[in-house]
Amino acid sequence: MKHIQRKWIVILALFVAIAALGAFTLRGGDKPAYTTQRVQQGDIRQLVQATGTIDAVTTVQVGSQISGTISKLNADFNTRVKKGQVVAELDPALFQGALLQAQADLQNAEATAAAAKAELLKAQATAAQTQKAYERSDALAKEGVIAAQQLDIDKATSESNQAGVASAAAQVKQANAQVAQKLAAVKVAQTNLDHTIIRSPIDGTVTARSIDVGQTVAASLQAPTLFTIAQDLTKMRVYAKTDESDVGQIRPGQPGTFSVDAFPNEVFRGTVEQVRMNPTTVQNVVTYDTVIAFDNPQQKLFPGMTAYVTIPVAQAANVIEVPNAALRFKPDLSADKLQQLFAANGIQSSGKGRQSQQAVVWKLDGTKNLVPVQIVAGLTDHVNTAVTKVVAGGLNAGDVIVTGKADASKPAASAARSNASPATPRVGGMGGGGNRMGR
Repeated sequence: MKHIQRKWIVILALFVAIAALGAFTLRGGDKPAYTTQRVQQGDIRQLVQATGTIDAVTTVQVGSQISGTISKLNADFNTRVKKGQVVAELDPALFQGALLQAQADLQNAEATAAAAKAELLKAQATAAQTQKAYERSDALAKEGVIAAQQLDIDKATSESNQAGVASAAAQVKQANAQVAQKLAAVKVAQTNLDHTIIRSPIDGTVTARSIDVGQTVAASLQAPTLFTIAQDLTKMRVYAKTDESDVGQIRPGQPGTFSVDAFPNEVFRGTVEQVRMNPTTVQNVVTYDTVIAFDNPQQKLFPGMTAYVTIPVAQAANVIEVPNAALRFKPDLSADKLQQLFAANGIQSSGKGRQSQQAVVWKLDGTKNLVPVQIVAGLTDHVNTAVTKVVAGGLNAGDVIVTGKADASKPAASAARSNASPATPRVGGMGGGGNRMGR
């Protein structure tokens, strides 16, 4: 009985050894393991993604042209104001005093001008009288009635009085100039007094207030900003910083979507209004402002919010798409073996021309052999790439395509997951690898 047991133990051990040897031999002779993914058919959208700031279409900074102390505030944050409405007042006492002084100076100048005019009239009357006296003396001198000396005296007196007329006329002009000067001073004083009342230049909403009652406003070098007023918060814009590699794809009228942190589950829509030509360079990265106009009827979005913008610039519908990792995969085969596989599948060259966008991807046939397929790559969303044409070989939805070489240290479940199909096509940024995401 023991002999029989030993016999079966030996036979069982022999079978185990043979199985282990077979498994070792098969494992050593197995084809390399790869990570794979099923070829999909769907839509790919080429997008420009950028980060921007929300702002009102028209924002006006209300300042003060004069210095003074704030005496009244009639508007605060979020206050709706009308054009011409008084939003603040400065203490007018000093300006009222300056106006009264200017008015008094004007009255004084006007009195001086009136006196000068009277002096002119007096000088003109005197000049006329002496002129007639000279004319009579001249007639009498010709008849020899009076001496020549008297004629000379009358002539000098007449000419002197004529000069007095000219002087009086000049005094009148000077007095009139003083009147004009004082009148201008009155207007300046009146304007300064008027500027103590700060009015809203537009209809809108106060988005910022930088002053309080009792605060002194100094306007010596530039007008300080007292309020910031947004004209219409139901019509707003997003100013998105787009990369220089992307602006060539953006056109006015294109639709755009964006999200904000305040409403992470909502997508807001707008329209590209313009791409501004003024560049911004930060650490050698050049960006341009893309302006996206949108409606904000409920005023949910506030100025200054950060917007994450997506602008679709191209789309490929119902196309065969391959993972981008498959375009980068290269099998560990010798050059001769590669050439044999290319020749057997009608591939002329393995080069990936920049102009032709040709590429070679590798799929697994039913016997797990690598089969090269030459394609022309189209739009990409940085996850998948559209196949615009199959140059050599065959590629259909559902084919198993190689995306990389499997890591032997990973469990089999990981490799199995690599064959799973994605639930939905993914959408990313611009193709060609030139887009910088998450700006």
